[in-house]
Amino acid sequence: MGERRVAITGIGVVAPGGTGAKAFWERIVSGVPATRGITAFDPGPFRSRIAAECDFDPHQAGLTGPEADRLDRAAQMLMIATREAMAESALLIDPDAAHRVGVTIGNAVGLTQQLEREYRRLSGDGRSWVVDPALASPHLYDYFVPSSLSAEVAWEIGAEGPNSVVSAGCTSGVDAIGYACDLIREGAADVMVAGGTDAPIAPITVACFDAIKATSPRNDEPDSASRPFDRTRNGFVLGEGAAVLVLESLEHARRRGAHIYAEVAGYASHGNAHHMTGLRPDGLEMAGAIASALHRARLDPTAVDYVNAHGTATQQNDRHETAAFKRSLGEHARAVPISSIKAVVGHSLGAIGAIEVAACALALEHGVVPPTANLHRPDPQLDLDYVPLTAREQQLGTVLTVASGFGGFQSAMVLTDADRRAA
Repeated sequence: MGERRVAITGIGVVAPGGTGAKAFWERIVSGVPATRGITAFDPGPFRSRIAAECDFDPHQAGLTGPEADRLDRAAQMLMIATREAMAESALLIDPDAAHRVGVTIGNAVGLTQQLEREYRRLSGDGRSWVVDPALASPHLYDYFVPSSLSAEVAWEIGAEGPNSVVSAGCTSGVDAIGYACDLIREGAADVMVAGGTDAPIAPITVACFDAIKATSPRNDEPDSASRPFDRTRNGFVLGEGAAVLVLESLEHARRRGAHIYAEVAGYASHGNAHHMTGLRPDGLEMAGAIASALHRARLDPTAVDYVNAHGTATQQNDRHETAAFKRSLGEHARAVPISSIKAVVGHSLGAIGAIEVAACALALEHGVVPPTANLHRPDPQLDLDYVPLTAREQQLGTVLTVASGFGGFQSAMVLTDADRRAA
């Protein structure tokens, strides 16, 4: 039997600017940034005091009081995205087939907010070296281990198949989806619920990125601080959020008459074995991941109709990506529209890769290329079509999304219109 094809049949999103896939899509197409001054805590002591926060209330979103009290913010957003994706897919899990349904979640920084909050409580705001365990929440262990995220999703939907968390920095979300697709292709599962979540807007995370000066210090202009591919770019803006996809074998989806947003046709991940935060300017590693993903999809580079860039607005990332697109797509790189949605929703670390896969599936669905917001002064060295400011209507058959993470991780995924793709 040949390798099975994988379809996306449900999408759930919690993102800055709106909860729900519809609100998320409308926000990124509008090109109106959701970045602002940090409100989650007093950011006064920090170099970068801006972020893309979600206007997310767990109670209003539908969590019960005990659920909201028990779960970290990353888990809260994940649960709401999961419920939307499952409802939207209209998938009913037969208890007799629950072992054929799995979960894979991407996450970069764990359950940061609750873990930091608990440490402060147990240690008297850090004054006591010996903490008092009697003050600990009974759920402290759940905050300590990121695997609790995928466990929560499995309990929620009744999935008894493969269950895992993928933590590979900023590629975690797309890697979790790629791994889930591989499990379906090889026959280990029929359905996978996969995505990513992160709620990193906390003092410890902001301090970490301040230390390496990766985030933008443009605190007086929060709505225009993230400027991918602009010559005035000076770092990314931290974000938060979650996205969950329902993935099925194409045969399984068609048999039950499911709506199919897209087919995941190819995925690949490469490492650069070079530097924890540095990228070589030739783009070789990302180009390799793109070439491998296209090979897996059995597609020529000229088939790509749109590229969702990693587009962090750091000097080196945007140069690296531009070189990678030229190296992997050849002359077609100059003809294909490329954009970054991070100027709108920020960089949510382990969640953003999944959020961007959701954006690509919606782009295929609607035939629209989201713009790169805040791109007013293109860098002449970045001489590709980065779709400045305004969305474009365009028929799309194949979309490429890429991700790059500290540690040298480089990932690429190819999505296609399942009805137009040859068997």
